[in-house]
Amino acid sequence: MSQAEYEISSNKINFLIDFLKKDIVFTISLILALSSCFLSLPKTSYIDFKVLSSLFCLMVVVKAFEDLNLLDYIAVYILNKCTNIRRVSLVLIILSFFMSMFVTNDISLITLVPLSLIISKKSSIDLMYTIILQTIAANIGSSLTPMGNPQNLYIFSYYNLTAKEFFSTILLIAISGLLLLYVLSKRNRDEKIDISLKGTKIKSNSLALLWISLFIIVVLSVFGILDYKITFFLIIIAALILNSKLLFLIDYPLLITFVCFFIFIGNVSNMPLINSYMKNHLNSSTSVYFTSIVLSQFISNVPACIFLSKFTDFYRHLLLGVNVGGLGTLIASLASIISYKLYLREYPQKSKDYIVKFTLNNLLALIILTVIGAVFLI
Repeated sequence: MSQAEYEISSNKINFLIDFLKKDIVFTISLILALSSCFLSLPKTSYIDFKVLSSLFCLMVVVKAFEDLNLLDYIAVYILNKCTNIRRVSLVLIILSFFMSMFVTNDISLITLVPLSLIISKKSSIDLMYTIILQTIAANIGSSLTPMGNPQNLYIFSYYNLTAKEFFSTILLIAISGLLLLYVLSKRNRDEKIDISLKGTKIKSNSLALLWISLFIIVVLSVFGILDYKITFFLIIIAALILNSKLLFLIDYPLLITFVCFFIFIGNVSNMPLINSYMKNHLNSSTSVYFTSIVLSQFISNVPACIFLSKFTDFYRHLLLGVNVGGLGTLIASLASIISYKLYLREYPQKSKDYIVKFTLNNLLALIILTVIGAVFLI
């Protein structure tokens, strides 16, 4: 091997190692999937193609919204109407809550946390507390719709839920969470500020309307009103015609992560010893609810959801548990890591302070909503 070939090979290996270190959840899921294949042969039946298709379609549409500046336009327009810190903070929190319902919690935070950081610079006020509440808001708000986060999409598809079954389970906890966020936001100072963010224009109103229409079609397919296969091909065709670059911006590692978890959990759940233990352990609504909350704190709520679903029919308790379980530790919901990383880019010296305040506020929200959920369900 020549020196040039060796360097190219070395660079490829280093790139792969850096990627695996960067996306630790993907790496863990890949290792688990490959390891489990030595214990049991994987089957395509383990993979929920409806969930993967729906996630893919939502990603394409949201990337189209981002490319058209639609989300930024809405956020900046509303924020320019604010006159004091408490109101700015409350608007950012409410925006995170409601935006996450439609474009997922991670996209909501990717869009709005940078706005918070811009406001922080312009006003010379550290909005760490606001960003922490935005993160809580995105995790709670996303629980209110099937397409708000991956675990909801999975549960909605896996258990073939109706809209009534889904919303009747999650509505009270989401409303309770919104009221809690309002109370917590009152801790912000009522100090006047003069912020004028540069206006963001939508690149094309006609394209924006078209992609909004396609988003509605995706939502209808999530609810089973339209065939998800038809929707999948429609989105592919639309992307190829309107903006083929969108197909290169999709978070494919996330989709592969889901495939890996499907394979791992399918293989492991078919092992008699584990199957028997988990079914005996998850034999009541109470055990499903609290196990899903606790497990989410250590492996995050998406893999916890997929794993536990194989052993229980208590869908309401699982749905509520993994959504409440998204609060608490920094890794309980992967979307929380997004806010943390974005904040640290601007304030690297405040990492410890952020984690302490994040954990305290999240644990408070976790305890309160866990109790409300327990009283409501049990």
